[in-house]
Amino acid sequence: MSIRKPLLHEKHSQSGADFTDFGGWDMPVSFDSITTEHAAVRDSVGIFDVSHMGEVAVGGPDAAELMNRLTTNDVTALDPGDAQYACILTEDGIIIDDTVVYLRPDGEEYLFVPNAGNDEMMVDRWTDHAATHDLDATVVNQTEDLGMFAVQGPDAVERVQAAAADPLEDVSQFSARETTIDGADCLAARTGYTGEDGFELIFDADDSETIWDAFDDVQPCGLGARDTLRIEAGLLLSGQDFHPEEEPRTPYEARLSFVVDSSKPFFAGQEALRDADDPDEILVGLELQERGIPRHGYPILHDGERVGHVTSGTMSSTLEVPIALGYVDAECADEGTSLGVEIRDRTAAATIVSHRFLQEHRD
Repeated sequence: MSIRKPLLHEKHSQSGADFTDFGGWDMPVSFDSITTEHAAVRDSVGIFDVSHMGEVAVGGPDAAELMNRLTTNDVTALDPGDAQYACILTEDGIIIDDTVVYLRPDGEEYLFVPNAGNDEMMVDRWTDHAATHDLDATVVNQTEDLGMFAVQGPDAVERVQAAAADPLEDVSQFSARETTIDGADCLAARTGYTGEDGFELIFDADDSETIWDAFDDVQPCGLGARDTLRIEAGLLLSGQDFHPEEEPRTPYEARLSFVVDSSKPFFAGQEALRDADDPDEILVGLELQERGIPRHGYPILHDGERVGHVTSGTMSSTLEVPIALGYVDAECADEGTSLGVEIRDRTAAATIVSHRFLQEHRD
């Protein structure tokens, strides 16, 4: 399969971006240094091209039922213009992907956003389920037709408002409003993946350059900074912090129980989760007391015995300490527990802290 490219690939290349293969897409990993881009988002504002994310539209009389059967949260709780975070599970209760579900402001259609490279799989899953259960719903893959940018940081709302034709400052978290930017229609959603305030803008792919250029004074950022920012915020990465084969985890293991609405009549994986709310292993945050970067797959030790492994790690430029996400045996998962991370030929001392590193730092 040939690698996919965002519509602005050539423009990003001319701007000096370095690229990486992510989920089958050739995406900018950085424009300047990752540290510079990270600091821009934490201190002011940055813009990300996240057009590699999937976009799947679901409409028709049974759209709500179809969405509710295949996601863990309850889409009937959404008012037009609202959004919610949810998981998509196997029948065994294992996370296939996580997603944000939008109910379009006109209330006529759902748009959900699977992670990069998962759009076709999700379209097949939704289409097959609708056919099997005789649901009257349309499922359309709009990934190639839509673009998506994330404008994030403490100055992001003000900056997006300056570019938009409609009031946006009163849009609440996990809500969206239709507007135009330089004449281009877009959905402005108060969502993001950095731990900062901001908007994610969804628009016709043909308008990508128009909307990108409307923010030509904003620091462009790549996937490198997106990764370090999301780790500091304790946000999980599909395919790394959970994966249906390589890192099979339930929402309870991944500390995502808040997106599981067990009161719904049915959703895929619901039955398997009934006895899974007291897992043997659980996600934790780790802060190292020594130098070293805790990388994916590094063993986590307790009294010299392996009790888990790292799934994501970085040197936090905001906190100025090495941090990591990982899974450990539940009996070792209390905050304040002293552990170690095996880094090459040595063990670096570490302490379990809240996996919401940034929030704890600010509190």
